[in-house]
Amino acid sequence: MTPRERLIAVLNGKPCDDRLPMVEWAAWWDKTINRWKQEGLPAGLDLSGSLQYFGLDELRLHSAAPAVPKAAYHGAPVINNEADYQSIKNEIFSEQVIRTFIEKVRESKSLHEAGSICIRIWLDGFFWFPRRLFGIEPHMYAFYDSTELMHRMNDDLEKFNMSVLETLFSVLKPEFIGFAEDMSYNHGPMLSREMYNEFIMPHYQKLTSYIHANKVKTLVDSDGDITKMIPWLLEAGIEGVYPLERQAGVDINSIRKEYPQFIMLGGYDKMIMNKGEAVMRKEFERILPVMRSGYYIPSVDHQTPPGVSLDDYRIYIRLFAEYARKAVC
Repeated sequence: MTPRERLIAVLNGKPCDDRLPMVEWAAWWDKTINRWKQEGLPAGLDLSGSLQYFGLDELRLHSAAPAVPKAAYHGAPVINNEADYQSIKNEIFSEQVIRTFIEKVRESKSLHEAGSICIRIWLDGFFWFPRRLFGIEPHMYAFYDSTELMHRMNDDLEKFNMSVLETLFSVLKPEFIGFAEDMSYNHGPMLSREMYNEFIMPHYQKLTSYIHANKVKTLVDSDGDITKMIPWLLEAGIEGVYPLERQAGVDINSIRKEYPQFIMLGGYDKMIMNKGEAVMRKEFERILPVMRSGYYIPSVDHQTPPGVSLDDYRIYIRLFAEYARKAVC
């Protein structure tokens, strides 16, 4: 099977005839790569070359995120009020963003059609986008203090995302659309079900119905423990979640028991990857039942951290290949 055939099979709960997909959905921190270069990773490899070097399948990312101006620091506000938003709205939702995005997609089309790469798309979600503009703390107040502006911003984002999707589907159908959200932390959702229903779910329902009509899968990217949110997401038409962070308490085995067809990507505890082969093997044994269950793409539960040596990572890759085959036997 080609890498694309394997991924499509898993996303639809179908068997693979040789092994499961082997992907790094978010690859590696720059500090991790810099360390590995000092430990023998060949210089000059781009992301595709690095994936080939390790024997991984390429899940290529194309982003169509609105062009939000850079904040003064992480979590700082870009806007403070409606006038600020209006002043940058045309820049944020520029047609050039979509043109640049679709040019990159076209560059991947031949490899995608040949089955040698898979494609995931990044779109801003309806929790993530207002936070980029308001800043982390002011965003939480904005649900109460700037209700009308929040609705307007997400209405604008919905229209923009729909334009992106219409343009995208005229060129190719990716394996899945991933919405950036980060709506949870290690104790669960950052917002109530009521706030989710009012500000977020209606926009997802409109987009996911269109995406499903085009036979493309829909997933949400949210750090933290998303377990409580799964019914919320399903009602919105979202079919899966990544990265399923173990250190946030996420248990993919429990999720699978309750939601047999829920798509999961990630789930392998990155925090044990520098603790030796026996511990890494134990982690693969922990997730093996889910690997065998379908609807699951095994991967590190976020970028591999710089505390993992190149030798550590080579052990991980060897074990990954072993269990990717074992899961289909």
